[in-house]
Formats: sequence, structure tokens, C-alpha cells
Amino acid sequence: MVTFENPEILNAVNEHPANIFRYIGQQPSSQPGSISKVMLLIDEVQYAKDPSNFLKYHYDLNGDWLKIVATGSSAFYLDTKFHDSLAGRKRIFELFPLDFEEFLQFKGFPAWITEWEQMRQDHAYTSLVHRDIFMMFDEYISYGGYPAVVLENDPEEKKEILRDLVKTYLKRDVLESSHSDFLKISQLLQVLASQAGQLLNSNELSNSLRFASATIENYLYILQKCYHIHLVRPFYQNLRKELSKMPKVYFNDLGFRNALINQWERAPLRIDKGQVAENFLYIRLRQLYGHDIIRYWRTINGNEIDFIVAPAAGEEFAMESKYKADAINPSKYKVFANAYPAIPIRMAAYETINPDYSLFRL
Repeated sequence: MVTFENPEILNAVNEHPANIFRYIGQQPSSQPGSISKVMLLIDEVQYAKDPSNFLKYHYDLNGDWLKIVATGSSAFYLDTKFHDSLAGRKRIFELFPLDFEEFLQFKGFPAWITEWEQMRQDHAYTSLVHRDIFMMFDEYISYGGYPAVVLENDPEEKKEILRDLVKTYLKRDVLESSHSDFLKISQLLQVLASQAGQLLNSNELSNSLRFASATIENYLYILQKCYHIHLVRPFYQNLRKELSKMPKVYFNDLGFRNALINQWERAPLRIDKGQVAENFLYIRLRQLYGHDIIRYWRTINGNEIDFIVAPAAGEEFAMESKYKADAINPSKYKVFANAYPAIPIRMAAYETINPDYSLFRL
């Protein structure tokens, strides 16, 4: 593994892509097959002067024996520094914070994943570690899935790591975006954290924060490109009754979101527990289906469904999230059911004794 944060390596590869061989203990050979397959992991590849040329060079000349896994922590450079699409030469993977199954693995309880799956699929199932798993789940939705945070056992140290991550990532994002202000983007992100799962009105944000509307839109773009937030767009078929241009905002990591508002309580004690449950459901849906096919539904009269999921292969379905099952009133969703009888509605609740309502069957 090499990192382009190392100035010596970076300067060398900027002089010529072949200089990377000085640091990996392998050299190309004129005899095909004389070198065994090598996998090279390069961290922060975007710092190279011309990363697309670097990758293209090695794919074309050394692709028969050298496979490069290149990682980068900034999506800005995909637009500004990768001048070649590398079509046919690359595969792109998005890496998000740990999901709950990965969280259990990192915590040292891989056997609990099977128990967790059984609990989600069968509410009559009684697990010997039921309580332990839900305590882990409470930890997960409080502190999130960043590996360094998950591996730390001290709650106070978890909070410090998350606060540092927020500051570090935001400062990096401000620097790399070249046209944003750290204080302003921090203020916006804190407001968004308090409004997770709610409609995002750029004009109201502009008035309350006293930023220009164009600044708000630019910062929202930056925060999405940096994978801090996602904006979920509306689902509609009747433009006159349903069209709303406002998206809803969700965070990709609940620990990151909680650090912004300094709220760490376990779910049952939280004032914003409904928002937490809904944001977790978004994360779960994104994990299973991808962000692009997730929508929400809302009419001009205020009828609303939290999520509409339309898989490329499979049936559409709707999901409504509540913290407590007794807050779910199926009659509230008759308007949607009548408008879209072919789209089933699933009810999701964090705290439930009714097997028909479950956040965990996904």
C-alpha cells in the first residue's frame, strides 16, 4: 500500500507514472507471465497531478499483471482532476460507514449477525442475546458506523473522535471545494442535522442563516459530494396535486449527525427519536437499494409517506417510519393507497410488539 499524501511518492509519480515501482518492490518485465499478479492499493489517489493519466498508463501498459485499487476521500476531484473517463478501465465503488451487520463484526460478535437476521425475520424467535443485540443497536444509532468510532469502547472518547471527524472533514471539504466558508458551511450543517427527515426549504434556510440562496445551493451540493448528506426527491404522478420541489435531507451516518447537535442519548430517551428512526431507515434502504431509487411522497394537502422505493427489478413499495408502533395509524395512508393501489405500504417501527410493524425486516 502507498499513499499519495506522502510528498516523496507524490512528487515521483507526478514526474512519471512508472516511478511508482520504486515504492512497491516490483518492476515490469519484458517477459510476459514472469511476474505474478500484484494488487496495489493507493490511498488518496486524487492528490496526483493527473490521476486519470496515471491510472490509464498502468492499465494499458501493466494491466496484465498489476491491478490498482485506488481510494480517495473527496468526490470533488472526480469532476475536476479526472479528465479522462477511463471508460472500460475502471469500476467505481462507493464506501459508506459500516452498516449494522458490519458493526457487529467490528465489535467482535460476528455470530450475532445470524441471530439478528433471525430476529428480524421472525418476531416469535427468542434469542439468548436479544437484549445484547439491541444494546448494540442503540450504540450504533447513537455513535454511527465510522470504524475508528466503532472500535473505541469509551463513550466519551467516541464523542471526541466524532467531533474531530466533523471538524477535520469539514475543513478538508472547504479547502478542496475552493469556494466555501468553514463557519458558514458548519452553521448550515448544524441546521440540517436538526431537520433530518424534514422538507428542506432553501429560501427559509437563506433567510434564517442570512446566506444568499445561491450560497445555500452551493453548500448543499458540496455536502452531498462529500457524502455527508443525501437529498431525497419527491415521488409523483399527478403533477397538480403532488408536485413539490423541496427535497428531504438525511445523513449518511447518525454518529456524524448526532455530533453536530451534541445529542448522544439512547433512542428511548431522545427527543428526536422519531427522526433517528427515520434516518436509520433511510440508511438501510440506501444500503439495500441504492440512493437513486428512493423517493418520498407528499401532497399539497399534507398527506405524506416517508419513502417510496422503486427497484430496477422488482415491485415498488412504500415505507412509513415511526418510533413507536402505536403512533402508526393505517387510516392516514388511505389517500396514497387509493391513488396507488398497486404499491404496498409497509409500516416500520423501532419500538413494537406487533409483528406486522417492524423496522428490522429489511
